[in-house]
Amino acid sequence: MRRLFMFAALGAAVLGLSSVSVRAQTSFPSHTITMVVPYPAGGSVDGVARILAQALHNSLGQPVIVENRAGGAGGIVGANTVAKSSPDGYTLLLTASIHVVTPFLHKKVPYDVVKDFTPISLVAAGPLVVSTSPKVPANNLKELFELVRKEPDKYTFATSGFGSAGHLAIELLKRDAGVNTLVIAYKGAGPALTDLMSGQIQLMVDPMLSSMPLARAGSIKALAITSTKRVAVAPEIPTLAESGMQGFDFASWYGLWGPKDMPAAVVSKLQAEVAKVVSQQDVKERLAVLGFESIGSTSEYFTKYIADEMTKYDQIIKASNIKAE
Repeated sequence: MRRLFMFAALGAAVLGLSSVSVRAQTSFPSHTITMVVPYPAGGSVDGVARILAQALHNSLGQPVIVENRAGGAGGIVGANTVAKSSPDGYTLLLTASIHVVTPFLHKKVPYDVVKDFTPISLVAAGPLVVSTSPKVPANNLKELFELVRKEPDKYTFATSGFGSAGHLAIELLKRDAGVNTLVIAYKGAGPALTDLMSGQIQLMVDPMLSSMPLARAGSIKALAITSTKRVAVAPEIPTLAESGMQGFDFASWYGLWGPKDMPAAVVSKLQAEVAKVVSQQDVKERLAVLGFESIGSTSEYFTKYIADEMTKYDQIIKASNIKAE
């Protein structure tokens, strides 16, 4: 009798878990979803988030709001908010590749970027623009680095964030060019681009969203794109290889995470919705205008992608001797 009772209890528990899973899949979402962006409004991460949030709202039939929680290097404050939130799928994190670079460059991170998050989908990716000041007498990267090698003390480079995709791309360029130029880490693209326009700094690598409007206005000079092929949204910008440098493919990418221990049914639902909406023509076009290609991967693919990218970033950081802050 005791054994029968145990089997009955186990069966009831399994059925109960199955029932919870089915309810989660069929009823989710039943209210507002918050998409945390760990940066101020107006940047590339925020731009991707707002396009995705609007598309998911239309698809899911529930509000999806973007909450900007800026603070801490690498978006630590916003990411920590999501890591500590309930794993019910109603609090999500939309951020860039810098999220998984953070543990390599910062000693005090209050979460594990792998163990404390659930990868949902790789949303979009796009190449970066290498730009200089209009005051620099160089029309391509080869000419710029020739000037740097002749008078190294006259040149300073910048990044919009310590450990960002732009920062790592600059370190690759420095290595290939054989220079050891100082790189200043700014708190955001805005102030860095302001100093680039004025000639206070002479090189920056940043997403197309923030750089292209200034390049087209003549406020900065776009010298190269960090992809192996020219891009349709800015066909006038040559690749690194065409600019006299060693060609490489380096992108800024954007993903959607939730807290750890999310129900599989909720992860599956969110992933399927992301994949569906980013494949819609209007969403693809809106992302393309910002310089991004829509992806909408599976959770499994995103998990492996993160591991591969972290290996690549670790190698770049060690080879470039970038020290943790």
